[in-house]
Amino acid sequence: MNNHMSDMKPESARITASQAMIKVLEEWGVEHVFGLPGGSFDSTMDALHVRSDTMKYIQVRHEEAGALAAAGEAKFTGRIGVCFGSAGPGAVHLLNGLYDAKHDHVPVLALVAQVPTSAMNTDYFQELPEEPIFADVACFNRTVMTAEQLPAVVDQAIRQAYEHSGVAVVIIPKDLGWQQIDDTFHATAHDYASTNEYPAPDMGLVRRATEMLTNAKRPLIYFGMGARGAGKEIKELSDKLQIPIMSTALVKGVLADSDPAYMLSAGRVASKPGVDAARTADVVLFIGANMPFLPFFVGPETTVIQVNTKATDMGKRHRVDLGIVADAKATLQAMVQIARPVESRTYYDAMVADKKNWNQWLAARAEVDKTPLDVDAVFTQINRIAKSDAVFSVDVGNVTIDAVRLLDMVPTQKFATSAWYATMGNAVPAAIGAQESYPDRQVFSISGDGGFAMNMQDILTQVKYREPIINVVLTNEALGFIEAEQDDNHQAHSGVDLIDADYGTAAAGLGAKGYEVHTLAELRQAFEEAAQYTEQRRGPVVIDVKIANDRPLPVEQLALEPDARFSQEYVDQFKATYHTEGLTPVSELLNRFGA
Repeated sequence: MNNHMSDMKPESARITASQAMIKVLEEWGVEHVFGLPGGSFDSTMDALHVRSDTMKYIQVRHEEAGALAAAGEAKFTGRIGVCFGSAGPGAVHLLNGLYDAKHDHVPVLALVAQVPTSAMNTDYFQELPEEPIFADVACFNRTVMTAEQLPAVVDQAIRQAYEHSGVAVVIIPKDLGWQQIDDTFHATAHDYASTNEYPAPDMGLVRRATEMLTNAKRPLIYFGMGARGAGKEIKELSDKLQIPIMSTALVKGVLADSDPAYMLSAGRVASKPGVDAARTADVVLFIGANMPFLPFFVGPETTVIQVNTKATDMGKRHRVDLGIVADAKATLQAMVQIARPVESRTYYDAMVADKKNWNQWLAARAEVDKTPLDVDAVFTQINRIAKSDAVFSVDVGNVTIDAVRLLDMVPTQKFATSAWYATMGNAVPAAIGAQESYPDRQVFSISGDGGFAMNMQDILTQVKYREPIINVVLTNEALGFIEAEQDDNHQAHSGVDLIDADYGTAAAGLGAKGYEVHTLAELRQAFEEAAQYTEQRRGPVVIDVKIANDRPLPVEQLALEPDARFSQEYVDQFKATYHTEGLTPVSELLNRFGA
C-alpha cells in the first residue's frame, strides 16, 4: 500500500455555482424567492429545480411584483426578502420595488442576470451596464467575476443588506452559474451577529426629560418605527404621567387602536385627535421617529425632546431642546422607573375626550346604506371578519388614509404600506410576500382601483399557489389623493378620472373568487363568504366595492370654527362638504377641561 494514500484528502463533491448560491440562501433561512425567468437566468432556474425540496420558487407575472413582494415580506417579518430578474428589461423592472425597500429601510436581495462574460461589453442582446443602474438603490452592488466566488458574493450581500437595512444587488453573468465548483462553501449566517440593542441613555438627560414631561401642561409622546418594540413601555409611561400618545402612521398596530390615550397620527394620513394633539402640545417626546411633516403640525415654539439612535437625525425635523442619542426602549424603561406618578392631567382628559368624540363620529358613518357606498362601511366589514393575527397590506392613496383611520387594529396584527417611497400598486404583491411568510395567517390586500390596476396581473400568482388572500378593491373611479391635491391648488381636475372596471369579474376570469359589490347587503354577504372561502384555503378572493368618490375628511386643514385662518362662511361650507356635525373643536375641549 502506498504510504502517501493516507495523506490524500477525499475529493469534494461538485455542484453548479448557482446551486451553491441557493444553498447559501438556505443557510440564511430563506425559504422562497420571487421572480420571472429569462434565458440569462437559466442556470439559477435549474438550481431552483434541483433544490425544489428545500427552496420554493414563486413565479410572479412581473418582476416589479417580485421586488414588491420581497420588500413586503421584509417589512412584515424583518427577514430578508429575495427576488430576481433577467438581463435587461427584467433587471430594470425590479427597480420600483427595490426603491420601496430602500426608502422603508428593509433588507432585500436582488439577484440580477447578465449576458455571458464572453458577450459583455459588446453591445450584446439585452446587455445593459447594470451596476450603474442599481448604484443609487443599493447599499451593496457587485458583479460576480468567477463561478467560485458566486456563493461568497451572495453571502456578503446578505450580510450587507441586514447591516444597512437596505437593498443588496448581485449581478450574475449567465455562463458563471452553470460552471461546476467544489461544494465546500458554507455561509456565514451562523457567525453573523446583530443586535437591536443600541446605546444606553445618559441618566442625567433621562431625568431632565422626565421632569420636563412631568411639569409640562400639555405633554405628548410621539413615537415612530424606532420605538415599535416598546409598546409596553410607551403605555406605561403614558399611564404613569397621564400623557396622550400619538405615532407615525407606519407603527399602526403597536398599540391597540381602541386605547383611549392613543390619538393615532398627524398629517394627511391621520386622525383628528392626532392632529389636535400635535398642534396643541407644549412639550413633545419625539422618540424613534423621523416624520418629515413634523414642522407642519408641531409649532416652532413647542419644546421637543428627541430620542434617536442616529445623531444625524437629531434636529432634522424640528428644533430640539433636549437630545438623547440612545435606544428608545431603554430610554423609556428608565423614564418609567424614575417618573413620579401624576394622578391627573387636564390635557390628558381633554385629548381622551377628543378621541372618544372622533370615534363616535366615525361610528355614525360605519354602516350607512347608500349607493355608492361610503368607504367606512367597507372597513366595518374588514374589521368584523379580521382575525386577531390578521396581516394588512395597504396600497397608496386615499386608501392609506382610510386604513390608518378605520382599521381597528390590535398589537397581534400586522400592517404595512409603501410609506416613504409611496408607490401605488404595492398592496397585492406585498400581500403575496406576507402570505408566503405566514401561510397560516389571514392576509388582506386593500387597494384603490388605481393602485390595484397596476399589479392586478399577480392575482394569477395568488391563484397558482392557492394563497387565501382577501383582496379588497375600493373603486371610486378616480385618483382621489391627487384629485384632492389639485383641489387644494385650486386647479381643474386633470388626468385623475379613471374608467370603471369590474375587478371582481376580471379576477374570476383569472381564477380567483370575485365579487362586485354595490349595496350594503351585498357587502356583508361578500365578506362573509370571503371569510369562509379563504378559511377553507381554496384560493384568493377579490372584492370590488363601488364607493363614493368622497374625499376623506382633511383633518390637516380642519375648519370647525371661525378663527384667524377661516371665516364663518368657509367653516359653514367645510361642514356641509364633509358632514362634520358632531365633531367638537379641540379649543372647546381644552376650555371644557381647563387645559
